[in-house]
Amino acid sequence: MKLYIYDHCPFCVRARMIFGLRGVAAEQIVLPNDDEDTPIRMIGAKQLPILEKDDGTFMGESLDIVRHIDETAGKGRLKEDVRPEIQAWLDRVGAYANKLVQPRDVLAGFAEFATASAAAYFTERKEKLIGSFADNLAESSRYLAQLDADLAELENLIALPESADAAGMEDILLFPVLRNLTIVRGLKLPPKTAAYVSAVSAMCGVPLLADKAV
Repeated sequence: MKLYIYDHCPFCVRARMIFGLRGVAAEQIVLPNDDEDTPIRMIGAKQLPILEKDDGTFMGESLDIVRHIDETAGKGRLKEDVRPEIQAWLDRVGAYANKLVQPRDVLAGFAEFATASAAAYFTERKEKLIGSFADNLAESSRYLAQLDADLAELENLIALPESADAAGMEDILLFPVLRNLTIVRGLKLPPKTAAYVSAVSAMCGVPLLADKAV
């Protein structure tokens, strides 16, 4: 199997997680961010992740990939329940997290932005959604203050799975957001949250981004 991804993409992290959690092998292929033709040829849309199955067919949508691998791996199954308070936290932080993360993505040396055209493609499209990258970078301290308050709330909700087999859909949703926030220089994760992020990273084999922090 092959999994087509962007390293910066939280939806791709979801798909990468299940392969690591279930010990299923897949070749991970990073596409240039401005490559529209390849994903459109595969699934009819410019979006990743995309799973190329052994039979040559393609599957898009991160959670569809997660559930497919979970069902076919022959191991434990993800717990489907997501606590409402975790979903509410994700919704709240999701309203501003991209303003911290996306302007840094093009500065961090990700393979999908190796060319100037790929970085420009991403920048043009995301600035239409969140505004000027430069302006958002200049507002980092304000967003970090907001994030610190939200992380303090999350600290009381964190539930570390005892093992990869004990992970659930809640982890599939939460870890990618926290992992991608580690690209922000100056981020301070509270102790339980920091331990959670490190442990789940090790369980699923998806590295954190502190070494790329901007």
